[in-house]
Amino acid sequence: MAATRSADTVELSSVGELETALAAEEFDVARVFVSYGATAPTAAEPCDLPAVAYTLEPPRRARAGFAIGEWRTTWSADEYAAAIGVVRAAIYEGDVYQVNLVQHLCASFDGDPAALAAALAPLRPLEPAVLEGDGWAIVSASPELLLQKRGRTIRTCPIKGTRPAGVRVDAPKDIAEHVMIVDLERNDLSRVAVAGSVRWPELLAERELAGVTHLVATVEAELRDDVTLTELLEAVLPGGSVTGCPKRAAVDLIAGLEPVGRGASMGALGRIYGNGDVDLALTIRTFAVAGGEIHLWVGGGIVWDSVAADEIEESWTKARPLLAALA
Repeated sequence: MAATRSADTVELSSVGELETALAAEEFDVARVFVSYGATAPTAAEPCDLPAVAYTLEPPRRARAGFAIGEWRTTWSADEYAAAIGVVRAAIYEGDVYQVNLVQHLCASFDGDPAALAAALAPLRPLEPAVLEGDGWAIVSASPELLLQKRGRTIRTCPIKGTRPAGVRVDAPKDIAEHVMIVDLERNDLSRVAVAGSVRWPELLAERELAGVTHLVATVEAELRDDVTLTELLEAVLPGGSVTGCPKRAAVDLIAGLEPVGRGASMGALGRIYGNGDVDLALTIRTFAVAGGEIHLWVGGGIVWDSVAADEIEESWTKARPLLAALA
C-alpha cells in the first residue's frame, strides 16, 4: 500500500514500509509510531489509527486545553475475570506460561491533544510529545524502554511487577513474571545479536515510574552488522512484556480474548535518528484521540498463580495516576 501523507505526518501500513520511507528522507530525527496490530493479530480496533506513522516535524505546543467525559470500560469485571480464567486454563494445558491481558477504556474528548502531553509530563514519559495525523493523535506516559540503539549496542528494559507507589514489589508471582519476560527478551535480542553478546546487567530493579512501583530489567546485546532496521523492529515487536510466552501462542490467545484491538497501546512510540540510532518506548500507559473520543488501554501479565480480582485491580493501579493527571 502506498504511503499516505496527511499534513506533516506520513501513514504507512507495515514496518517494512517505514525503513523504505525513511531511506528516501533527509532527516536528523524522525518521530515514529508502530502499532501493536502492525506486527501481531488483533481484534477490531476501537478507533481509526494508522498501522505505522512518522513525522520529521518537531513537536508542537498546545494551543488550547481539553475536556474529557465519563470513562467507560469495554470489558465488565466479570468478562475480564472470565478471560483470565481462559488464560489460566491454557497455562494448565501447557500452551502458554504467561499472557498479558489488556482492558480498554474510552470517554468523550474535546480540545487539543497536545495539552494531554503537558498534563502527563509530571509522570516523566520516555516519549513526552504528541504524535498526530489527520483526525488522530497519540500521547504517551510510558516509562518502558522497548528499544534503544546506540551504534551497534541494542538495549531493552522490560517492566514486570507492579504495586501502588511506595509499596514494594516482592511477591513470588511478580518475580516469576519478571524473570519469564526477561528470558523472552533475551531470546528476542538473540535473533539479531552477535552470538554470545546478550547480557542482562540489571534484574528485578525496583523503581517508581508513572505513579507506581515497578520491577525493571535491562537486557543488552551487540547488533550484527547485517541486520536491517526492519529486522531489528520485527525482532522486538510486539514487546514481550505486553504479550507473553511463548510469544506466538500468547498473541493468538490475546487476539481471541480481548474484545477490541489495542489501538495506540502495546506498540512503539519514539525516535529514529538519521545516524541509525533508535529510542522507542513501549506504548503502555498510552492514549489515543480519534473521532471525538479518548482511549486508554491497561492490563497485566497472567500466570498460573493469578487471582482475577488482583489482576483487575493491578490494571486500575496503572490507570489511576494517568486518569488523575488528566482530571
